[in-house]
Amino acid sequence: MNDEHMQRLYLELTSLENRGITIWLEGAKSSSQDVASQLCVQEESTYMRDYIFDEGVLKEVHFDKIRKDLK
Repeated sequence: MNDEHMQRLYLELTSLENRGITIWLEGAKSSSQDVASQLCVQEESTYMRDYIFDEGVLKEVHFDKIRKDLK
């Protein structure tokens, strides 16, 4: 992930936070800065976004690492 991509992600997530939407990373409440930094460091990993709505209003965005099954 390059600096431009990280900056865009950070700005997007900061905008969500400013609207009162909470951001979660791997099941823990987080922040736009922490998520953008973690995703930048974990370039080889893939994260899935999960949007949580309450009565049609976005309340939370969750980022969870996608793990491959070790069978």
